[in-house]
Amino acid sequence: MAKRSKTLRDYTALGSFSANLILRNLPFVLFLGFLGTVYISNAHYSEKTVRNIQKLQGEIRELRWKYLSLQAEIMYNSKEAEVEKRVGSIGLGRKGSRPRKILPGDS
Repeated sequence: MAKRSKTLRDYTALGSFSANLILRNLPFVLFLGFLGTVYISNAHYSEKTVRNIQKLQGEIRELRWKYLSLQAEIMYNSKEAEVEKRVGSIGLGRKGSRPRKILPGDS
């Protein structure tokens, strides 16, 4: 007599040993599926956060360059010679003589 191969229906029949094994371990398999889903979503979230951090670091670098260039420009424009050039166009300027120091006993 030839040995008959088992089909999928034989394995899924309710009285079968493998069907009982699958049904008994179904909660554990679902729990593993849930953990896998959480693991994948956590990986996506962390990659998104890293990309956001890198973008913000680039913005900080750019703002720092702007700050340093503006600071250098302000330092240059606040020099006495530059201020004198700018206010000379509206008629302001230095007095002809230097200020004198008043010492006690001078009249």
